[in-house]
Amino acid sequence: MQLFAELFETLEHSGGTRARVAALGAFFRAADLADGAWALALLLGKRKRRLITGRRLRQICLERSGLPEWLFESCHAQVGDSAETIALLLPQLGLPPAPPLELPLATWMETRLPALAALEGEAQAEAVLAIWAALPDGQCFLFNKLLTGGFRVGVAAGLVTRALAQVSGLEEAELAHRLMGGFEPSAAAMEALLAPLEAGAAAPISRPYPFCLASPLEAERLAATDPAGWQVEWKWDGIRAQLIRRSGQTFLWSRGEDLINASFPELEGMAERLPPGTVLDGELTVWPAQAPQPAGFGPLQRRLGRQKPGAALLREWPAAFVAYDLLERGGQDLRPEPLGRRRAALEALVQGLPPAASTPAAGLLRLSPVLPLGGWQELDALRQQARSVGAEGLMLKALDSAYGVGRRRGLWWKHKLEPMELDAVLLYAQAGSGRRANLYTDYTFGLWDGEGRLVTFAKAYSGLDDGEINELDRWIRRHTTERFGPVRAVEPLQVFTLGFEGLQRSSRHRSGLAVRFPRILRWRRDRSAESADSLTSALALLEDPAAQ
Repeated sequence: MQLFAELFETLEHSGGTRARVAALGAFFRAADLADGAWALALLLGKRKRRLITGRRLRQICLERSGLPEWLFESCHAQVGDSAETIALLLPQLGLPPAPPLELPLATWMETRLPALAALEGEAQAEAVLAIWAALPDGQCFLFNKLLTGGFRVGVAAGLVTRALAQVSGLEEAELAHRLMGGFEPSAAAMEALLAPLEAGAAAPISRPYPFCLASPLEAERLAATDPAGWQVEWKWDGIRAQLIRRSGQTFLWSRGEDLINASFPELEGMAERLPPGTVLDGELTVWPAQAPQPAGFGPLQRRLGRQKPGAALLREWPAAFVAYDLLERGGQDLRPEPLGRRRAALEALVQGLPPAASTPAAGLLRLSPVLPLGGWQELDALRQQARSVGAEGLMLKALDSAYGVGRRRGLWWKHKLEPMELDAVLLYAQAGSGRRANLYTDYTFGLWDGEGRLVTFAKAYSGLDDGEINELDRWIRRHTTERFGPVRAVEPLQVFTLGFEGLQRSSRHRSGLAVRFPRILRWRRDRSAESADSLTSALALLEDPAAQ
């Protein structure tokens, strides 16, 4: 595991892309196949299983060291990470010297960690202490992270595939495709991943394609192009998915690479009418057959993760797949074709399906409409219509663009609606984690109710720059009124403009509203708390179709 620990350390402290790719490449060249496979799974976030809770590790540390819990909490507040806090406190445990424990990463992941998790009580505590005593400091930290399922490192998947491409000689797009649909770490899996291309070799029928992604609109770049060269669509408010029909089987994959057939059985049935060798890219929504627009993200969340949705849920919130691209037809990969041709093929496919799958009455498969645009001066007016049709903005795609891997800036743009806004009062604050463990960065905001009381409305963690965070942190410490564990209540004086994507009614929240993607837009130093918005203002946004 030493080699992987060194890679982890390098990635944690290196900010340059070239240096990170070089470090990854050096690791994969030096590691054996099994260790490389496990490292790959961990780097890509595909193995997040928690074997022991952080609370259990803390208990073992405290019982051995005799440190009071309040002191551990104080140390944790400074460090911001339980695994690192424990690793730093290990010298206080007085563990006896032990022979170095040198095991491959694969052995840790496949044998030692699961065996440790299977132990109970004192036997488990003694086993953990023995490992702490035998590992170097850097590996103790990594061991804690792997055991608690908290391993993460800030390296993009694209950098990992770039390094693997340099090691294997394969194209990055080919590697990205091979990694889609899950990767079970083993020496055989790693060997297959890096194997040279073979003529006629077939990929597993369940494997989706890497998703092509859009970038936030850069209006000045778009203005220099001809509007006739672009396809404009609604940006639907669902989850991105691929619907695959191959060899008599159906596979519905989310962009997060989860196979979600069980949650949407009606779509699995609909896909039986698709021609063999068909792959559709689109948006998964909840959209009742006779409704003019999708039901929104809230009802969709009720369907996600349900392995066996009941008949009542299926009737109340029926799913629909809104198709906007055809990636495979008759088993032929259409991704290299320009979008204009793929769109024409998609329209022909949908229009040629049996009526039960394609008519509006069925509603299970819908074709995302192409929107007319006479010139760029009409773009913002068109975008403002998005909420009235249940969308969150526009998509603009170059008609001559191939279906690439990831983001290819300049070919696909997303032009989202401006967020809804409300002015809210800061009520509570909590310290962050990691490098911001010493700062209050997690905030809870309130709105006025009808009786002159502030009611919690939303939490937000982003939107302020470093200078504002430091200034607000100092203010919070000086104006704390109560403490509830790590949370501080503050004097209700500071007003902030919050932006968010949507609202829905919720009995689980004190305000009666759930807020989607809240973030801080501005610190309103010019506003008094009394001038902040009320729940009535929020309800007006909820009830106004143009606002929602």
